[in-house]
Amino acid sequence: MPSAKSARSGARVLVDQLRLHGVTRAYGVPGESYLAVLDALNDVPEIAFTVCRQEGGAAMMAEAQGKLTGEPGICFVTRGPGATNASAGLHIAFQDSTPMILFIGQIARGHVEREAFQEIDYRRMFGEQAKWVAQIDDAARIPEFLSRAFHTATSGRPGPVVLALPEDMLTDRVEVADPAPYQRVETHPGGAEMSRLAELLSGAERPFLLVGGSAWDEQATRDLRAFAEVQALPVGAAFRCQDLIDNGHPNYAGDVGIGINPKLKARVQAADLLLVLGARLGEITTGGYSLIEAPRPSQRLVHVHPGAEELGRVYQPELAIHASPRAFLAAARGLNAAPGPSRAAEVEAAHRDCLEWSRPLPCPGELQMAEVVAWLRAHLPEDAVLTNGAGNYSVWLHRFFRYGAFRSQLGPTSGSMGYGLPAAIAVKAAQPDRPAVCFAGDGCFLMTGQELATAVQYRLNVIVLVINNGMYGTIRMHQEREFPGRVLGTDLVNPDFAALARAYGAHGEVVERTEDFAAAFERAEAAGTPALLELRIDPEALTPRQSLSEIRAAATAAQAG
Repeated sequence: MPSAKSARSGARVLVDQLRLHGVTRAYGVPGESYLAVLDALNDVPEIAFTVCRQEGGAAMMAEAQGKLTGEPGICFVTRGPGATNASAGLHIAFQDSTPMILFIGQIARGHVEREAFQEIDYRRMFGEQAKWVAQIDDAARIPEFLSRAFHTATSGRPGPVVLALPEDMLTDRVEVADPAPYQRVETHPGGAEMSRLAELLSGAERPFLLVGGSAWDEQATRDLRAFAEVQALPVGAAFRCQDLIDNGHPNYAGDVGIGINPKLKARVQAADLLLVLGARLGEITTGGYSLIEAPRPSQRLVHVHPGAEELGRVYQPELAIHASPRAFLAAARGLNAAPGPSRAAEVEAAHRDCLEWSRPLPCPGELQMAEVVAWLRAHLPEDAVLTNGAGNYSVWLHRFFRYGAFRSQLGPTSGSMGYGLPAAIAVKAAQPDRPAVCFAGDGCFLMTGQELATAVQYRLNVIVLVINNGMYGTIRMHQEREFPGRVLGTDLVNPDFAALARAYGAHGEVVERTEDFAAAFERAEAAGTPALLELRIDPEALTPRQSLSEIRAAATAAQAG
């Protein structure tokens, strides 16, 4: 029950609410607009504040912690430029369905609508990037707003909440009671829906299970494995959701996203029942909405999702189940459906195709990325977390690494560059015993590379692999396909990344040959500091399947024909 409190500043009420709702860490860049909050944090040592070097990196760290733990990641930024910088991480949280709360210091209430210094109306600015955007003008209502923020961020389809904090409100003194900690609201499937699902599964010869999204936990992944085994279902992972099932599990069929295995693509298209659990069926997972026909798929579609607004949004399912993955899989333990004998053979074939697809392939140059990833796969412990941003370099990671543990993959399904390093830092801050390895392209790294200073400051010993090919590789690939040989704006002149890392106080090395990588990585592990290995790869090694010259030649031939 709420308890009476003596007079407190708005800032202290806010910090007390964070502690009450279980927050142990916040990320941010300081600003004069919320100095009162920083002062209040001095008196609440249970909440660590990680100061970052740019608000985009801070927001990405908060998003990564939300993704890793399932509890809202917390970020504080100042008004105006601080808020606009933070929008990069907020967008990731929205598209990735990650619980997060972004607090923005705001101008004084008496200055509103004068275009005061750094004034922005965040309700209009972030209206389409968050589940809820509000401004707290009355310090006595802080407990109410914070309770709603935590409930909103974690309920239904999880996502970010934005709260603006007028600086004068934070110094008001109020007497207000604290509520109880928030409780996660879970949506559960109905008995009639599960009975219908049992009928559909019993009658299917070639069912396929596609998993993704958020609102998962360790128990749900165990239930997923059991459900797939009992029902003899091949399991595909939506884009950057490969860690929802052990990739060595006999039912795992591969990732359904960029660079999909052609055999897996054919298997999804040939399925007579497509059970989608947790995934939104977004553009990347569906191959530009071509892998699955819209609005009525050729497969019988069962769509299970915690957000009611997603059911029928693009694809019309035969059976829509409004439930979280956790609740659905718990209910599925008692599902009365009998798989036919042919399904076991289909599962075996799907996993065999997946293993074949993940065998290393050669590419141009002396440093073979597939071999590097295969070595990491064998070397790293199962609980290691691999993070990445956006770029063609990530295709090697998705294809050739085999994820084992839950939440061992942190990558933005929104395709945001610069995510890998902040995400790895958040892993080491939240779960310091887990190894954190960041993959970043040369262009990707320099989006947030200054956060290496954050890693050094807090002794968060991440290992960063900068894959340097001297270009914005993904954009160059599309440029060569659309306008072969007409290159503009995609070449990069880069610093010596290893020397840059050493300037920050991290360990730094350059690796140019495959045979030198293992020893360099082991030195990075033993360095006792954050570490960066710059992997210089041949610019021709643009994708695992086609070199840069092959992409250009194919596009030129197509245009000539």
